Amino acid sequence: MAIQDSGVQKLSVQLNGATELIPIVGSPIAQVRSPAGMTESMQSSGRNAIVVPFHVLPEDCGDFFSLMRRMPNVSGIIVTVPHKIPAYEACDEVSERARLLGAVNTIRRTESGSLYGDMFDGAGYIAGLRENGCELQGKRALLVGAGGAGIAIAHALLLAGVAELSVFELDKQRLDSLLSRLSPWADRVHAAPVADPAGMDVVINATPCGMKESDPIPVMAENLTANMFVGDVITKPQVTRLLEVAQGLGCGTQTGADMYRGVQQLMTRFLLGEDIA
Repeated sequence: MAIQDSGVQKLSVQLNGATELIPIVGSPIAQVRSPAGMTESMQSSGRNAIVVPFHVLPEDCGDFFSLMRRMPNVSGIIVTVPHKIPAYEACDEVSERARLLGAVNTIRRTESGSLYGDMFDGAGYIAGLRENGCELQGKRALLVGAGGAGIAIAHALLLAGVAELSVFELDKQRLDSLLSRLSPWADRVHAAPVADPAGMDVVINATPCGMKESDPIPVMAENLTANMFVGDVITKPQVTRLLEVAQGLGCGTQTGADMYRGVQQLMTRFLLGEDIA
């Protein structure tokens, strides 16, 4: 059971020699909210497992996944920024969705000991958008960021029926990879030369820009208008400067925490052994 105390979540959990370990890996990692929520979700489902944050630098990713593979009581791994693409490369098997996207956010150890990965950022984000009243069919969307979360959200937006998806990404290699992987929808997705929301219905930031107080707003905020729906993937701060501006204009908004609730449900089911369609 979770107990809130001055912003810190305290848990009463099963913890013994048989407890399975599920690292959540990222860089940085202090902003993540999932260790308590995922631990509670797993244990309330009858699984003796805990989720623990690991701060792993990008240059150490390969060593980290190699070590986790050799630890039998690591039953799964949750992956956050910026490791979702390297995590894909560390898997022995992946879902069809992850293969298309070239990224994973959750890995489970199979009975044979192999690492099987899937990606739920897109489905979780779309579920949150719909819960917050954002209609996507036939809309025009601007997505900032083509990393692991960005490509998953881009894919999910196209499946949800957006008429046009403009993607802004400074890293040309990442952008080219997204456009290549999403080539079946080439008539609806294209690169944006600047992060300009003018004329868009939906605007989403899928980058870490906004985690630091000194970060700039990731889109041309002067072109946001009240009829737009604006979302972010960042969980801390919960309301980023982008969302503050959008809310001040009267836009509908979605926080990273809204996204995470949908993702958590899918990750829990996957880690418990279910294959998610």
